[in-house]
Parts: sequence; C-alpha cells; structure tokens
Amino acid sequence: MWGIVRFDFGNSMWTGQPVIHEIAIRLELSLQLALMATIVAIFLSIPLGTLAALKQDTWIDYSVRVFSIAGLSVPSFWLGILIILGFLIIFQWLPPLTFTSFWVDPKANLTQLIWPALAVGYRYSAVATRMTRSAVLEVLREDYVRTARAKGLREKVVLVRHALKNAVLPVITVIGLEFAFLVGGLVVTEQVFNLNGIGMLFVESIAQRDYMIVQTLVLLISFVFIFVNFLVDLVNACLDPRIRYQ
Repeated sequence: MWGIVRFDFGNSMWTGQPVIHEIAIRLELSLQLALMATIVAIFLSIPLGTLAALKQDTWIDYSVRVFSIAGLSVPSFWLGILIILGFLIIFQWLPPLTFTSFWVDPKANLTQLIWPALAVGYRYSAVATRMTRSAVLEVLREDYVRTARAKGLREKVVLVRHALKNAVLPVITVIGLEFAFLVGGLVVTEQVFNLNGIGMLFVESIAQRDYMIVQTLVLLISFVFIFVNFLVDLVNACLDPRIRYQ
C-alpha cells in the first residue's frame, strides 16, 4: 500500500522494466482513443436521438433506429477491418501502423487514430442514441413542456432549454460508463489497427503471467471507473436544478 501511494508498483516480471513505465508508454494512446471515440459517440448519438424523438414514427425515426441497431450488431473490430480493406482496395492506401504522439506530429497521430475512433465511436453511439431517443420522448410528454409550448415559446427554445437539458442526464451516465470501459476494453480493435494500448498490455501480461502488471492494470481500470462515475455525478448535479435546490 505504501508503494501505491508513491506510485511504485514494482518491476515487470516479463520485461524487467518498472510497471509504471510499461503502463505510461501505452496510457496516452488508450486515453486519446477513448476520448476521440467518446466525442464521435456524442456527436452522433445526441443529434440523431433527438431528431428521432421529434420525428417519431416517420421514415427519419426508422432510419435512425436502423442506424443504431446496426451499430449494436456490428462489432467495432469487424467495422475496423472493413475500413482498412476499403482504403486498401479503393484508394490503395493504409493508415499508419506506427503510433506517433499527438505532441510530436498531430497530423500523423490523427491520421492513425481517427479510423479506430470512428469504428469504436459508432459502435458505442448506438446505445447512447437509443437512450437519447427514449429520454427525449419521455420528457416531451411532461407537463412543463406542454406548459412551455402553451406559453408560446418557440419549439427550439422548448427543446433546448426544457426538454434536452433534462433528457441528457441518463445519456451522460451511459457515455461516462462507456468511456471508462474504452480505456482498457479495446483489445481486439487495438489488434486490428496495430495499436499497443492498455488492452493489448492486459492480454499480453495475462499470457506471460506477469502478475505485477496485471494487478496494477486492475487497480488502474477500477480507479478510472470510480473517477468517471464521480465526474458523472458532479455533471448531473450541475445540470439538474432539483439537486441544487435540495
């Protein structure tokens, strides 16, 4: 426990290097990929889910629902393989296979990570899209939304200031939990795009019976889940006026 306080987790039984070093050189990649995938999921899920709720039972709603169901059905690693094959067959081009830090060369970094971020972000936007649609539909039936419309407020004001602000609370919770999972749960996707991140390190450490790295990664991912849940609760407290009033 004293070693944890000092960030001293011992040496790897596999490479002989300090555990904190083995994790640090891979953590940047995993965090950036998780952040980019989460941004993609947000930009896809909230507009599409809101649009589907506003156009309920129309062709727009059905299209968004098909889009989200396809995202739930298609594994992100398989979509990644299709992206790579599409670039190779159509454009005769492959994404870079060597990771470059964003602080060294932003263009090379984004050229490599944007495609796995799109594949993973689309997969996880499906859950948030369905959640957004259900939450917006539920809020639009509330009395205060009906009152706002009766007062003559514009539909855009009713949607943004009254409906979406309350409907987004469960969506934030889902997206936060997905981000925590993405930090260490992209093993197969990392393999497809040749990304040596936390997920790959986890699997390789288990295969090599490197208990020092395994227990440190378990501690790290547990901390990420707890910390993200804490941040989500803080965001919900800021957005929900009922919590502030209490």
